[in-house]
Parts: sequence; C-alpha cells; structure tokens
Amino acid sequence: MFDHLKNKFPIEDQKWERYLNCFKKLELPSKTVLLNEGEISERIFFIEKGCVRCWFNKDGKDLTMQFFLEGGMVASIESFRKKIPSPVTIETIEPSILWYVDKKEMDRILKELIEIPEIREKFIDILFERTFDYMKHFVSFIKDSPEQRYLNILKEKPQLIQRIPQHYIASYLGITSVHLSRIKNKLLK
Repeated sequence: MFDHLKNKFPIEDQKWERYLNCFKKLELPSKTVLLNEGEISERIFFIEKGCVRCWFNKDGKDLTMQFFLEGGMVASIESFRKKIPSPVTIETIEPSILWYVDKKEMDRILKELIEIPEIREKFIDILFERTFDYMKHFVSFIKDSPEQRYLNILKEKPQLIQRIPQHYIASYLGITSVHLSRIKNKLLK
C-alpha cells in the first residue's frame, strides 16, 4: 500500500517515515459504513484491498455514484475539505483493508507537501481525475442509453462487472436489477 503511495508521491524517505505514523489500518467486513450521508467527513481512506462505493439516498432508493478499488483513495471530498455535511454515504462492498488519515493530520501533511511543486501537481491531477470520472458518468446519463452505459463499463472497467454485485451495478447505471438482466440477456443473443 505505502509503496503505491510512495510511487505516486515521490518524497524523501525521512518525510515518509514521519507521515506513516498518521495512517491507521482498518480490516472491515463488507457492508461497513465508513461515512453516513449528512455526517461531516473527518477521514480520508486509502484502499489496500477490497471495494468501496459512494452512494446517496433518493426517495428511499440508494443510487451509486462511484466505485473505488485497490490503490484508490476515497472520502467525501466536499465534506472533508469544507466541513459540511456529506452528500454521500461511503461503504465497503467487499471485505476490505483500508488505511485512513484523520483530517487534522491530512491538513498538516498537505500543508507541507503542497510546497513541493511536483507533489502539488500530482495531487491536483488526482483530484481532477476524480472530477473527470464524475463528469463522464454525468454526461453518459444525458447522452447514452442504459445499454450503452453498461457497454461502457464492460469496455473501460470490466473488473467492476466481475467483482461488484449486480444490484450495485444497476444502481450505478440508474436502472433496476431486472432492467440490467434484460440488457445482459439481449447482449448475449
């Protein structure tokens, strides 16, 4: 896990050693809520093993916004940064090993690292990458049919189809599980 972060953010080993103490390990079963919609986010999570999803409740139905896999980082960024209620719930959907950093520690780390231009650029790239994922998903809902959205996942993120329960995939596509089954059956013919 930390090798992955070291590769992403190449800084002096001495600084890394100091930052490693800020990370706390969690081993969690599936369906563990890390943050409830409406709470203030106080942690940012790094995924060593497992899968996490972000979702929100609309009229009693949960709608999945995004999935995060190994090597990913997840938080309700708006809530974490601005100390406002989270618009999403974050939960594990597989048994997971996560590392987290509390907001106070993360703010200190970022304050120090943001002074290093290469690190600042990498961090900005990671934030924009997540924003681009949200935009792509949003535009797909306007532009594409549910079938096309499913085909996009098959093409771009086939590991999601292999690992994630179908009712979560259906929720991510904005359709029912029955509709997803029809799409899959149609594609098999």
